[in-house]
Amino acid sequence: MSRAIATARLPAPDSLSLAEQVAQMVVVRASGHLFDHEIRYPAWEADSATLTHYVEALGVGGVILLGGSAAEVGLKTQALQALARIPLLIAADLEEGVGQRFSGATWFPPPMALSAVADRAVALAYAEEFGASTAAEALALGLNWVLAPVVDINNNRHNPVINVRAFGDTVAEVTALTQAFLRGAQTQPVLTTAKHFPGHGDTATDSHLTLPVLPHSLERLQGLELEPFRGAIAAGVDTIMTAHLHIPALDRHHPATLSAPTLTGLLRQQLGFDGLIVTDALVMGAITHTYGPYEAAVLAVEAGADVLLMPSDPEGAIVAVVEAVHRGRLAPERILASVERLWRAKQKAAPALLADGAGHAWEHLPPPPVQWHGVAQPRTRQLAADILTASMTVRGQVAACTEEAPGDNVVIVDDVLDCRYLDRTAAAIAWPQSHHYRLKLLDTQGCEQWPQGDRQGDDLNPSLVQIFVRGNPFRGSANLMHLATTWIEALQSAHQLRGVVVYGSPYAFEELCRHLGSIPHGFTYGQMPLAQGLILSALLPSPGGAAPLHREFTD
Repeated sequence: MSRAIATARLPAPDSLSLAEQVAQMVVVRASGHLFDHEIRYPAWEADSATLTHYVEALGVGGVILLGGSAAEVGLKTQALQALARIPLLIAADLEEGVGQRFSGATWFPPPMALSAVADRAVALAYAEEFGASTAAEALALGLNWVLAPVVDINNNRHNPVINVRAFGDTVAEVTALTQAFLRGAQTQPVLTTAKHFPGHGDTATDSHLTLPVLPHSLERLQGLELEPFRGAIAAGVDTIMTAHLHIPALDRHHPATLSAPTLTGLLRQQLGFDGLIVTDALVMGAITHTYGPYEAAVLAVEAGADVLLMPSDPEGAIVAVVEAVHRGRLAPERILASVERLWRAKQKAAPALLADGAGHAWEHLPPPPVQWHGVAQPRTRQLAADILTASMTVRGQVAACTEEAPGDNVVIVDDVLDCRYLDRTAAAIAWPQSHHYRLKLLDTQGCEQWPQGDRQGDDLNPSLVQIFVRGNPFRGSANLMHLATTWIEALQSAHQLRGVVVYGSPYAFEELCRHLGSIPHGFTYGQMPLAQGLILSALLPSPGGAAPLHREFTD
């Protein structure tokens, strides 16, 4: 056992029972909301009583949170740590900052925006600040495990899973920008995560639903997909998340998450990674449809995973792994090695809950107070605005309509009922309204209205079209793009198209640009209200020349 483990206020790993050791390898999912009636995904997210059982009775090693406000999450992390006998790793997918998942905190544009910043030195500086700000806001709320950065290379424009979550589509830009993000995040005592090993960028199927196959040769993998992971390991990344992919060149029988040649042979032995290996969510269809919840857990540990993320039945997964040890399928030393890695991670990620190295036995200490002053500060929100401004595209300006002859603000989204970024005050609605464009809200889930009228423009008014589209796991975006293209073509035929704004996908923007010609248009990687205000203030300026909306965040 290492000296670091021996001197921490944690029980010696081998003092735990086998079931307690295995439980430390499990991370369960819960809602960030405080009240059970606000849970959005009850099949995946434990209610309060079940979560208490997992933490207090089973002794799971961590919790991943999704949804709720920053204020709720701050209170929830305190409550969870107070329940735990051993400090928890509390994780969240924060690829676009804490505000992506928890309202009130800073919501950054997706990582691919950084590859669109023209000045490489500026882009790297932004990436480093982005990492530092995300880690600081996470820590302020009691989140000690940042499930970012994505180090996949999105070299398949049809990828429904990675898409703009990647920092770019080349080895060089992804490696450089993710290393910069890691440098920034490492200024705070939080864990970082490179994902999804050994590379999920060149897939066109959705691993939430089925198992994608990556048919590339080992030489191709070594020269492309693996390079950003080498860079992340060299930069000191704490954890690496697996990909639910079948890669025959590495393992003819098992997907990467369940593959010993991939996790132990390639990642541990060849690449020399000694941090935590965490599975991607084990509830995803790519795994559960073939292996079921219990065999998948055992296979993942056999393969070399230290952390089982979101098993559909956490208690059953623990029992299955314990039984595999009793039957001789897994060695006790294999479990102990994972717990020792977890202890090293917890020493870094929960310093306020652990000892100062005095060598005493672990004792329960109150969790640190929530640091509200560390969330959504003007400097951090200004950084988000600067990245959005530096990466957006604006071509021409949209003419305003008049009160006597108003136009339509055609806003197209995938699902109106599941839209976090639109309400009556959102810039995409309010800003055009102030220029006499009336809202016409459309979606692909039943709120759709197909354009009426003939080529002379009957029933079609002068229109600004705003499209919110990006890679959409579970559904894709083909229906949305069909709806958007139909509207654009109808309005153009009637000579009523005043302008187009695309929020989210540069690939969708590139496709739509073929239809636009000299029509004023703009693109921003962000979909949040801040992104809306920034691009609309440039594309549809106020008659009085109002200052861009992001200046309110200047210190």
